[in-house]
Amino acid sequence: MVLIAFGSLSDPSPQDAAIAALAEEVAAERPGWRVRGATMAAEGSIAAAFDGLGPGAEVFPLLMSDGWLLRRVLRDALAAVGRGDAPPRTPIGLMPSFHAHCAGLIRDGLAQAGLAAADTTVVLAAHGSARGPRPAACARALCDELLRRTGVRAVVPGYLEEAPFLADALAAAPAPALCLPCFMTNAFHATSDVPGAVAESGFAGPVLAAAGTAPGIAALIADALAVAAPGTRAA
Repeated sequence: MVLIAFGSLSDPSPQDAAIAALAEEVAAERPGWRVRGATMAAEGSIAAAFDGLGPGAEVFPLLMSDGWLLRRVLRDALAAVGRGDAPPRTPIGLMPSFHAHCAGLIRDGLAQAGLAAADTTVVLAAHGSARGPRPAACARALCDELLRRTGVRAVVPGYLEEAPFLADALAAAPAPALCLPCFMTNAFHATSDVPGAVAESGFAGPVLAAAGTAPGIAALIADALAVAAPGTRAA
């Protein structure tokens, strides 16, 4: 099994190493499994991850939607290393267990800040896309699910690539409010774009850790792989 995230075009190595380390954590949850990690942004990463794996090796996309990155960029990246037939699983961002993970992060954030759920608005920082509607549609669906699971006042999206832009969503959120960045790594979006939008908007609420970097993510992935395909340890 190969876990594949997009990574960072501006500084690929740290995020590539982070995904490789995550794969090791997932493998530690399932002794005997071969789990590798790679990013699309780091040259040679995907080829190296598949090296030594058999033709049955699968892909677990560490992506938040089933949009252009999954359907075009990842597909082309796999084809380029002769793994175009490797079947991708459901992206992590569409999994109910990931939704539960995000809901838990919100509940923890509320408790740590001493905020009442019924009074609090959550701004979900998401990527969005100028190339198609699926990323925003998936983010809106996640907002609906988080509202149902947490009982907060509202959950609204703020995007980096399309309206409503994150800075605008943060500025419009009534206090009390908190922000959950819905990204897999601490790449540029989480470490620069989100803080920049917070500063631009004057948002004063808590900003949580990127969802994919919070504790419990390795166990979540290991459980999902075990349920979906108990035979992948031989891949």
